Amino acid sequence: MKRTVNVLQIAATYMGTIVGAGFATGQEILQFFTRFGYWGTAMIAAATVLFVWLGVKMMLLASEINAKSYEDLNKVLFGERYGRWVSHFMLVVLLGVTAVMLAGAGTIFYENWNISYQAGLLITMFGSFLLLRKGMKAILAVNAVIVPLMVLFSVLVMSQTFQLPEADRFLTLPTDRPLWSALAAPLLYTAFNLSMSQAVLVPLGAEIKDRKSIVLGAWVGGIGIGLLLLAGHIALSAHMPGVTQYAIPMGGIARQLGSGVQLVYTFLIFAEIFTTLIADIYGLTLQLQQRTNGPRTLIILLILAFCYFTSQIGFGPLLSTLYPLFGFVSIGWLYLIARQKKLQIP
Repeated sequence: MKRTVNVLQIAATYMGTIVGAGFATGQEILQFFTRFGYWGTAMIAAATVLFVWLGVKMMLLASEINAKSYEDLNKVLFGERYGRWVSHFMLVVLLGVTAVMLAGAGTIFYENWNISYQAGLLITMFGSFLLLRKGMKAILAVNAVIVPLMVLFSVLVMSQTFQLPEADRFLTLPTDRPLWSALAAPLLYTAFNLSMSQAVLVPLGAEIKDRKSIVLGAWVGGIGIGLLLLAGHIALSAHMPGVTQYAIPMGGIARQLGSGVQLVYTFLIFAEIFTTLIADIYGLTLQLQQRTNGPRTLIILLILAFCYFTSQIGFGPLLSTLYPLFGFVSIGWLYLIARQKKLQIP
């Protein structure tokens, strides 16, 4: 029973960490898979294999070296000296990504719930602080609630899509994109999302001592991510090319299903942003605590304060500046994880 609980917690946290705001809006699925037409389904299958294989490797590595933070893993991958520099870079970028998530939460409050942007930021920060004081248990609990809701929403959208005459378009949708860009898509998508998620998956792997639970949890989580990607891809393909006009493609589909579904969907987008936010802050806190030996509560407050002031720049400018930058490092990180065979602990 304990192993089953561990497997489900790992799987839910894995899915919740990967299935972030970009996934929930549909933009990531559209950009990395659906725009490649009938190639998209095969590319999702490739991405699923990568999520299972590399997710297992990353969490097992973290468990074997008993990593206190993602910096310990980077030292194994890049060596003592370069691993520290990569961790410095990731610290800066993760701070920026966390600010992006906070700004996104404030935007949802303002655009959908008629609450001011600043009030939305403060409410989100307060909720984050309360949960983060409870550590990894809070992250596991939040994902245990949010991930099933996301799965239910995906099932609802799928059931509606299969009633449309265009339901099978994911198998026939034409594309003018070159094949090489389609083949690169699952690699880029997996690299970007796994390198971002190490802030929480590395300490999770270190905390779960049972190797079998880690392997099974990564398998269930990786396959779950693939199924959610496929569900979104099928729904978006049925509404192509009109769905590309929406900034939030899945929101455009949800709007057609009624105001109740749209309300639930808006909540899910916020929840996905929130889970990514607390996961990133948790990982950053562990790294800074390892470096400074400072009290956890103070570090959490300082990170939240930094993100609050940075989020005044706005959601759009932060997103367009930081994400491409992080993508370059992600490819190198993914390559080193993939080729890691025998551990050489520094």
